[in-house]
Amino acid sequence: MKIGYYIKKPALRGDRRIDDLLARLGGAGIELYEIRCRECVQPETAMVLSFGGDGTFLSAAHRVCEAGLPILGVNFGRMGFLAANSAGDVADAILSGSWTVEELDMLQVSCEGVEIPDFWPYAVNELGLHRDTPAMLGVDVVLDGNKLPTYWADGLLVATGQGSTAYNLSAGGPICIPETHVRVITPVAPHNLNLRPMVVPGSTVVELRGNSRSGKMILSLDNRSYSIPCSTAIKLSSAPFPLKRVSLGKSNFIDALKSRFFWGQDVRNTVE
Repeated sequence: MKIGYYIKKPALRGDRRIDDLLARLGGAGIELYEIRCRECVQPETAMVLSFGGDGTFLSAAHRVCEAGLPILGVNFGRMGFLAANSAGDVADAILSGSWTVEELDMLQVSCEGVEIPDFWPYAVNELGLHRDTPAMLGVDVVLDGNKLPTYWADGLLVATGQGSTAYNLSAGGPICIPETHVRVITPVAPHNLNLRPMVVPGSTVVELRGNSRSGKMILSLDNRSYSIPCSTAIKLSSAPFPLKRVSLGKSNFIDALKSRFFWGQDVRNTVE
């Protein structure tokens, strides 16, 4: 078996937990190599280990998703929703074969008539449009040809099912099961009291266009951002490939909600 690994933060290089994990896998006959860019991906790679937090997992996805490689997130961050596994659990699961691959929907984004340097047009969690000055941003949204009232806000998010627990959650949007094939449209600090978050089918083609006094806005795709003209016509659809995420046998979304967000924590729920 051949396994790649990705480390984003220099502070993690030389971390004893990572070194011990790699040494154990290597001692079991697994071929290991580091991935720094998309061109580094080697043929016949079984999976990629992402060492860090959720931001590192997203950066790893940027490099290996198009190659169809599954990503196993090893958590050295804070929240650990995508990177949900501890280093101590990973070696046993890999060597015993106690892992599966789940496929999750990703967004594909096109920006008509705009050349954006170093643009990778895919997102795992969400697309965001944000104001670039104190002036409010208006966002026109069209769903399969049907125009919604303009959102006036600090910004607007379009999230996937797995992205619902990221920026969308902070902005007051609903939580969706990661496997749910939906788009969640959520305004950020809206000035329209009667425009609320909306969940639409994942097959919906979403078109966006901004309106701001500055003439510019910030487009974010996961943890990457670009400055673009407000007049840019943006279209979202499903990416032609999924996010492949390695799940260990004990992984459970509801358990993750309870442990990371203290979901439903109530003194009445305490077992005596």
